[in-house]
Amino acid sequence: MGGHEQCAGQTSASPRPARIRKPTPYRLPDPGLELQLADRMGVAFANSLLLRQALTHRSVLHDWLPLEGVLAILQSNERLEFLGDAILGAITAEYLYNRDGDADEGQLTRRRVAAVRAETLVRWSRELGVHECLYLGTGEHVSQGARDRMLAGAFEALVGAIHLDQGRDAADRFVLGFLERDLDEIFRQESVANPKGRLQEVVQEQDHIEPEYETIATEDPDHAREFTVVVKVRDALLGEGQGRSKRVAEQEAARAALAQLGVVDSP
Repeated sequence: MGGHEQCAGQTSASPRPARIRKPTPYRLPDPGLELQLADRMGVAFANSLLLRQALTHRSVLHDWLPLEGVLAILQSNERLEFLGDAILGAITAEYLYNRDGDADEGQLTRRRVAAVRAETLVRWSRELGVHECLYLGTGEHVSQGARDRMLAGAFEALVGAIHLDQGRDAADRFVLGFLERDLDEIFRQESVANPKGRLQEVVQEQDHIEPEYETIATEDPDHAREFTVVVKVRDALLGEGQGRSKRVAEQEAARAALAQLGVVDSP
């Protein structure tokens, strides 16, 4: 990666490397690791410090600040995350607007939220190997969780860094590469994870009304109450579900309705 690197905390034109021996309980800037990540991203950064900042978790600043010669912008990735979140949302919104010409504002909003939820950003980060490149402070580590905030935030920060370094078109190419490949699968998974929300979208698209849920039975065998709920559209039965709460029963009814409509496979 080329570009002008400015050493934070140094005025010398040729800053000295950090005076510390590896390994450390925290990570020092690693240009080789960053270059590999940039290659996987398909981006040649003009200012490599922007990429470094996108990978800089606030926890490592405490470890870097006392050192001399750390080639980094001594700021966490949170500002880039803020910017990248807005740009990611705008790119996704524009893509959905052009892709789904008949969707109304509410449908587009729900699809945008589904498209870039934290689990998706974490998965994309892991695919790029971001979890192996983050600069974390002593005692910090990336979890195995599907909603790890570090990885979701780092992906947004990378989008912000690309936008600042390469412009909106480059940010578009980066984000759309994931969206165009994964969006249909994301929506399929959303149908499984949130069948009630997905059924509302489908019914509104087809009939311009909302589905209606009705509790038709409540049983209390040995104090383990179970609800039976049906979901209808214009009095036509679409699905039935059971559960220990009305919410669970409604989700199961919606899941059955989606299967009947051929939106998802039968549960």
